[in-house]
Amino acid sequence: MNEADLIDRAVQGDLDAFNDLVLLYQDIAYNTAYRIMADSSAAADATQEAVISMYRKLDGYRGGSFKSWFLRIVTNACYDELRRNRRRPTVPLEPETDDGELIESADWMEDKSAGPEETLSQKELELAIQNCLNDLEEKFRVVMVMVDISGENYDAVASAIGRPIGTVKSRLARARLKMQDCLQGTMELLPDKFRPMGEEKDDFAS
Repeated sequence: MNEADLIDRAVQGDLDAFNDLVLLYQDIAYNTAYRIMADSSAAADATQEAVISMYRKLDGYRGGSFKSWFLRIVTNACYDELRRNRRRPTVPLEPETDDGELIESADWMEDKSAGPEETLSQKELELAIQNCLNDLEEKFRVVMVMVDISGENYDAVASAIGRPIGTVKSRLARARLKMQDCLQGTMELLPDKFRPMGEEKDDFAS
């Protein structure tokens, strides 16, 4: 059964079809939440809330990209969880394993193809990026995660966060500039998008 059929049946109340939709998108939903939250437990909570919210809002789905619609719900759930986190002790910059032990960097930043000679610099870069990413204001971190890490296009991100494409570009440009400033000490190790920019600066200025 294709996605369109699953959506139609889920909207009509077919629980099996809804569960199949959840299975189809649960990985991207969790990964997006984890990259925004930088904490596995908080990401799992946000994803669970998003799935519940999606079920309740199915009758409000009006077509278009279902993935983008769902990611918007996931993003909103992350915002809610982040607001709750402000009332609780700060989550450490270095994420924890399920056993509560600190790890050097998040799994999603790990380059498993790196050779032995690259291991040290790679880990340093991963930790530096993760720390700087965590320091970004939420609205900037979300667009950077979705565009530069998840690979979503501007249209999908605009739909997911409920803002115009111009806002997405502006926030992404600001996020990249903030990351560039934060990562000055590791500039030679960075991907091109984080190095001194030309087009991105022009976008930001506009």
